[in-house]
Amino acid sequence: MGAKGGGRRGLLITVEGVEGSGKTTQCARLAKRLREAGHRVLETREPGGTPLAERIRSLFLGTATDTDRAEPITPECEALLVFACRSQHVSQVIEPAIRQGVIVLCDRFLDSTLAYQGYGRSLDVKTLRTLNRFATNGLSPTLTLLFDLPAQTGLARRRRNDLELNRLDRETKRFHERVRRGFLALAAKEPRRIKVLDARADLDQVEAAAWTLVQRLLARRQTNPSQQDARKFR
Repeated sequence: MGAKGGGRRGLLITVEGVEGSGKTTQCARLAKRLREAGHRVLETREPGGTPLAERIRSLFLGTATDTDRAEPITPECEALLVFACRSQHVSQVIEPAIRQGVIVLCDRFLDSTLAYQGYGRSLDVKTLRTLNRFATNGLSPTLTLLFDLPAQTGLARRRRNDLELNRLDRETKRFHERVRRGFLALAAKEPRRIKVLDARADLDQVEAAAWTLVQRLLARRQTNPSQQDARKFR
């Protein structure tokens, strides 16, 4: 249990955003801040997080090959691969850590599925939520940090900084714009959980804004210990 946990359940905090939003960098910075404040922290990611899930991730995001071109992944298959990863990830990694009082920071979770496979691929969002509830046994983040910037800006960052682009990076600008609109729509529906941060700002400014939000959450838990269970499905 965390130095400040007192035996309570931990938390699931997720970081979300379009490609190139800097969420992975900010996740690492946030983990450092939390550890310096005396908390036990687990950093993980999706798709992935376990050896089996990482193998599925390689199929999901793999770079283009002749085989990929011969057999494209259907939107439905894409979604089910994500849920297969998430089921394993939650069961083997996330839920055990939360039971031990650890703060789990996850780079992508449900909202990415809704934004990419729902809004981006036009799959039914209600169906995706139902499948997610089955895969996670109802686990939901307590706080989600959404790092937002124009899709074109994020793609330019990715293409400037990475030598090898993954399958989603090579999707059309229109696809990534749909994904961004999806994230913002989700945030508008759940403003108490999903907090939008301007990822165009300086890295240190974005970090400070994210840390302020996390500090507020932790302060609320100190004053209201009953609000500690991360098992709230929305």
